[in-house]
Amino acid sequence: MHHIIHQAPERAPTPLQLRQAASWLARLRGLLGCRSLSAGEGLWIRPCNSVHSCFMRFPIDVLYLDREQRVMDIRHDLAPWRMSACWRAHSVVEMAAGEVRRLGIQTGDLLQCDS
Repeated sequence: MHHIIHQAPERAPTPLQLRQAASWLARLRGLLGCRSLSAGEGLWIRPCNSVHSCFMRFPIDVLYLDREQRVMDIRHDLAPWRMSACWRAHSVVEMAAGEVRRLGIQTGDLLQCDS
């Protein structure tokens, strides 16, 4: 589990708990089999620029990040059996639907590893 800090201008940093999926198998599996995600918890998939929610049990929010881990694009409430892509993205963070709005994450914000 990686401890990530969400940094945004004029807002206090927000801690996130992200499990990393960097291997081919971990990226393929993604969140399949998960029943839910806790507040501030998610999956960081890298490299990645597209996701699917086939066989998922719950909707997700998707953050597309550039190489500097800055949020390039956001997909809110991606329902099961859908696909989404941002071809310029370098990595993706998947969180429970509603978390991105709850945390106030916006395009241009930075996610930074605190270790």
